[in-house]
Amino acid sequence: MKRGKKIALVLLILAILSQIPFAYRRYKLGRLHDAISQLNSQRVQNTSADSFTEYVGVMHVHSFLGGHSNGAFEAIIAGAQANHLQFVVMTEHVSRDFDTSAMTLSGQHGGVLFLNGNEVGLENGNRLLVVPGGAAVAGSAGNEINEFIAEQKARKAAVFVGYPQDFKSWSSSGYDGVEVYNLFTNSRQINPVVMFFDGLWCYHSYPELLFANFYQRPSENLSLWDQAMIQGSRHVVATAGNDAHSNVGLALNDSAGKKLLGIQLDPYERSFRLVRMHVLVPKGQELSAESLQTALATGHSFIAFDVFGDASGFRFSATSASGSKTQGDEVTLEPNTKLTVNTPIVSRMVLFRNGQVMQEQSGGTHYEFEVRERGFYRVEAYLSQLPQPIGNQSWIISNPILVR
Repeated sequence: MKRGKKIALVLLILAILSQIPFAYRRYKLGRLHDAISQLNSQRVQNTSADSFTEYVGVMHVHSFLGGHSNGAFEAIIAGAQANHLQFVVMTEHVSRDFDTSAMTLSGQHGGVLFLNGNEVGLENGNRLLVVPGGAAVAGSAGNEINEFIAEQKARKAAVFVGYPQDFKSWSSSGYDGVEVYNLFTNSRQINPVVMFFDGLWCYHSYPELLFANFYQRPSENLSLWDQAMIQGSRHVVATAGNDAHSNVGLALNDSAGKKLLGIQLDPYERSFRLVRMHVLVPKGQELSAESLQTALATGHSFIAFDVFGDASGFRFSATSASGSKTQGDEVTLEPNTKLTVNTPIVSRMVLFRNGQVMQEQSGGTHYEFEVRERGFYRVEAYLSQLPQPIGNQSWIISNPILVR
C-alpha cells in the first residue's frame, strides 16, 4: 500500500473513532427522551382546592428591533403558538432614536398575550429588565441606579435585575426581582466544536434535548438572589429568561435576503420549549397586562424547565391558623404553621431557608414541612429518576414564602 493511501486510511480510522463519543451522547439523549416520555405519561392531577389559575409563558425575548437579531414578529408569535403559551414578555433593547417598547409586540396576537418591556444597560454596566417599557427608559439610562429604579416605579413598571453575575449594585433598593437563570448565558458555556458534532448527530432527532448537554443549575445566581433577600429583609422575585434572539446558526442568503441554505440552532419555537415562567392569577381575574405584571412582580410564579417534564400544576403554599398563602406571599409564624408542596410528577423536593438546605424528601407528589423558624423559604424540585446529569439539576425553582 502506498504511503499516501496509508495516511488516508489512518485519518479515516481516526475520524471514525473521534465520532464514538458523539454517537454515545446521541444514545444517551435517546434514553433521556424515553425517560421524559415515561414521566409525562405518569402525571397526576392536583385535586386540592386552589384559588389561582395558572398561565404559562416566557420572559426576556428580543426581535429584530434589538439590533443583533433578525427575529420577525411572525416567528415569535408562531413559536409561542406552537408551544401553547399564554404570554410572552418582550424585552427589547432600548434606542435613543425611537421607543422600541412602543414598536414591539404588545397585547393579544394569535391568542397570545404580549407584554412590551425593555432591557436597559446603565452606565456602570448593570443591566435591568423593565416591564412595561417606555420612551423614558432609554432617556433615564444615564441616571444613578436608585434614581432610575425610582423613576420606573413611579410609572408603575416592574424592574428585574438581569445577568446577576455581573450586577454591581446589590445595595440598591426598589428592584422587584432577579433573573436567576438566563438561557443565553448558560449556552455560552458550550464548546462550539462539541456542539457542532452534537448537532450533526442529534439535531434532527432530539433538537430540544441538546439543551441537556449544557444545562446547569444556576447555583451562583441563586446564591446572589438569596443574599439579596436576606440583606434587604424583603421579598425579591426570581425569574428565568430565555433571552431569545433567534440569531445562532449558519445561513447562506441571496442578495434579497432569502435563505438558500442554513441551520438555525435557536429558533423561537425551540427556545420557548426549554425554560418557562408559570404565573398564578387569582381565579375570577383574566390574564391581562396588569394581572401578568402583578403576578411576576409579586412572585406569584415559578420557574420550570419544562423540556424535562411539564410542571403545570406545581404549587407551593403555607398554611396556618390565619389561612393559606402561596409563593410570593408572607405569613406570621404561628403554632402548626406548615409548608405544602404539590407536584404533577414524582420528584425529589429540597426545602431552603435563607438559602440553606433545611430538609429533603423524595418519592412522592405531595410534601409537607413543619415551620419552626422565621425566614425566607423556597423549594426546588428534582427529577432524580431521569438519567444523569439531568437528574441532579433543578426542574422547578419556586418563589419564596416569607415567614415573619
